[in-house]
Amino acid sequence: MATLLVLCRFLHFMVVLLMFGACAFRPWLLGASPRPALDRQLSRITRLLAWLALGSGVSWLLLISASMAGSELATVQLVLGKTFFGQVWSVHLLLNGLLVLSLLTPWNHLRLPLSALLLATLAPVGHGAMLSGLSGQLLILNQIVHLLCVGAWLGGLLLLVLILRHAALYPLETILRRFSGVGYVLVAGLLISGLINIRVLTGELWPTPLFSGFALILLIKVLLVAGMLGLALLNRLRIKDCQQRVGPLQASVKLEWLLGVAAVAAVSLLGTLPPML
Repeated sequence: MATLLVLCRFLHFMVVLLMFGACAFRPWLLGASPRPALDRQLSRITRLLAWLALGSGVSWLLLISASMAGSELATVQLVLGKTFFGQVWSVHLLLNGLLVLSLLTPWNHLRLPLSALLLATLAPVGHGAMLSGLSGQLLILNQIVHLLCVGAWLGGLLLLVLILRHAALYPLETILRRFSGVGYVLVAGLLISGLINIRVLTGELWPTPLFSGFALILLIKVLLVAGMLGLALLNRLRIKDCQQRVGPLQASVKLEWLLGVAAVAAVSLLGTLPPML
């Protein structure tokens, strides 16, 4: 049951993060002008991600209910109506359903705000709900900032992969400079909000013992993010004449994205572990 919950958390977090980031970076990297081939591909991917999010979101609810007393309808209703998780999850699933419906209509302009709200409602789930009162609200707000930064980075990398598949059609140097410019803000937000989370949840600058439990998985996550930063810096330093070395650039962006996927997997496991207060 615990393994299924971790896998479900990973899938759900991953698809919601990617949806938000890809939708957010599309106008920033390519402007408002239509790009028919890319837009069709991005719409197909977004619809698939939205359905995966809905399915994994419902599965997450059923797994939580089963861990309490069983997956019968009465237990699910109890979780939805009487627990903090259930109340948040009711809103979350409603937003997910609205996003799915909007993607089946011409109202594509709704996908960014709905995906942002969907991502934000993941903040109170897990460790974000550990504290109450003002401190709890500030922790949730910090977690929202963290999730938005992560989502923008990972979804933006996914969009870059799609762009690089047809590199000859796009001004790569301009696009990469735009991505790098926003990347500085995202990395700063990611690091600051992450350090705040660690300090608040563990009561320390870094949890101990270092090589066990929560601290070990957190260390793995940090190393994966450091690898992403290293690749991003390398690509930034080699941005000039990037149009002539699309192959290595594409491989580097894919590897950076895969490291991000692995970091999200680590976070999915972290959410099920006590932060050793």
